[in-house]
Amino acid sequence: MSGRAVSGSAADGPAAGGVAADGPAGGVAAGGSAASSLVLARTKAGLADARAGLDLRNGPVVLVPTMGALHGGHRTLLRAARALAGPDGSVVVSIFVNPLQFGPGEDLDRYPRTLDDDLAMCAGAGASLVFAPSAAEMYPNGKPEVTVDPGPVGQVFEGQFRPGFFDGVLTVVLKLLHLTRPAIVVFGEKDAQQLALVRRMVSDTDLGIDVRSVPTARDADGLATSSRNRYLSAADRRVALALPRALSAGQTRAADGAAAVLSAAQEILRAQPALAVDYVDVVDPRTFTAVQPGDGGPALLVAAARAGGTRLIDNVPVVLPAGPGGGRLSDAAAEGRARDAADD
Repeated sequence: MSGRAVSGSAADGPAAGGVAADGPAGGVAAGGSAASSLVLARTKAGLADARAGLDLRNGPVVLVPTMGALHGGHRTLLRAARALAGPDGSVVVSIFVNPLQFGPGEDLDRYPRTLDDDLAMCAGAGASLVFAPSAAEMYPNGKPEVTVDPGPVGQVFEGQFRPGFFDGVLTVVLKLLHLTRPAIVVFGEKDAQQLALVRRMVSDTDLGIDVRSVPTARDADGLATSSRNRYLSAADRRVALALPRALSAGQTRAADGAAAVLSAAQEILRAQPALAVDYVDVVDPRTFTAVQPGDGGPALLVAAARAGGTRLIDNVPVVLPAGPGGGRLSDAAAEGRARDAADD
């Protein structure tokens, strides 16, 4: 789609330098240089128009769904998507702060919105098309009456602490997949429960889309990159660093089984009382059920906590030994898991 840009309109307002926005009819106009070939679609009609142009190429269309406020972690996703698309494929990025996944009192209104900077990153990473609709464009009739039920995996951990969150996530992801029609969709592994649910939804509904994941990107101090990190004060960030330290400590004990993994993580977290822990556990990466006695193989050490007013989630993979003790919790670890649950 090199050299094609969507014509702008007063209704959409000015777009970032070198990127044109779609007009009411979503018409596509020729022109532009390689540096300005990124298309910004603000409407479904504009997206359909621009997406049709991508079909003229021989390579796959790869979607990177985001809520904007792009950071280094997103850059990693975009690079992975560009590699998966190959020289003839196209990368599509969605930027949409989805109101369905925010509960009462959460940060919908103050969630960072940095579209101009986001477009510059997308262009620099070789994206062909950005879809950045309004809430009214995505949900013209208001909150949809039919949504995606995430099932039992969506009721635990993040689903327990944020009721309805995964209903909103899966509903918007399904809409985006229908609208953009990718061959491949790329997600980060930091949101591991979301990733598991998207994979299950794609499989259960026979969408025929390849779901790929990219390892969690981290800042130099170890904190997982997140759009919400910008909310952290310097003091809050120092507190938050207990989270990746705890996960790293647990990960180093994987060969000793789940009990050792969980106990090591809990020890670090309890040493930082300013960090309010929602949960920490060792789980199956597909079902998000806690590992059982004797379970071996791949697992995840997952955690969520608040530093100041900012809620952070993180996880690391662990490979547990098979056989007795592989998934067994020690009395201390089991007591810690029960205490965490009682504090919920």
